[in-house]
Amino acid sequence: MPDMVPETPNKKIQVLIADDHQLMGDAVATILEEGNDFHVQVVETFDSVIEAIEQGKSFDIILLDVLMPGMSGLDSVRRLLDLAQDTAVVIFSGNALPDFVMSAIEMGARGYIPKTLPLKSLAAALRLVNSGQVFLPVSLMSSPNVGGRGLPGRSNKQSALSTQETNLLGLVAAGKTNKQIAREVGLSEVTVKMHMRSIFAKLGANNRTHAVMIAQARHIL
Repeated sequence: MPDMVPETPNKKIQVLIADDHQLMGDAVATILEEGNDFHVQVVETFDSVIEAIEQGKSFDIILLDVLMPGMSGLDSVRRLLDLAQDTAVVIFSGNALPDFVMSAIEMGARGYIPKTLPLKSLAAALRLVNSGQVFLPVSLMSSPNVGGRGLPGRSNKQSALSTQETNLLGLVAAGKTNKQIAREVGLSEVTVKMHMRSIFAKLGANNRTHAVMIAQARHIL
């Protein structure tokens, strides 16, 4: 009789909720973990987020409240993006300004989830982010304050790649790694990664290969 091969359980999506409103954080964690698709940790300060990352804890998604203790606006978002690297950072706020959200996305954040989003829709939004997409509520995309700013995948002046970004993407198309690119152009590897996040956000790309394909289709490369 052949050996039975045990089924491999689905890997849970690891989520870090950074929110100083304990009731909110605990409520979201409870809802997500009830579905058995998520494992959730909750912290209440930005310093705690940094500490968790520096301790080597691995998360797929970080929900970042922009008004919690220790946050310094976009500077903190940029610091976390640089430190968390492949982790999807999502702005999580009840009243984030559209300009702030779009600036964060241009840096490499993977979207904005308002605290007013129905909890039953939250899991779907997080699965979308975990698949490599950027999540934005319809209310933000139709906001007059956003106007023509570069939403992911939209081709306009604001979402156009800079000369440096185009050059970096050309090196990616040539098969070079971030480390090789950094050495060739005289930048740190962290800076190259930051530029790549910006490129992905501007093009609406899921990864390096996807970014190159989009750029070639739009005759950027």
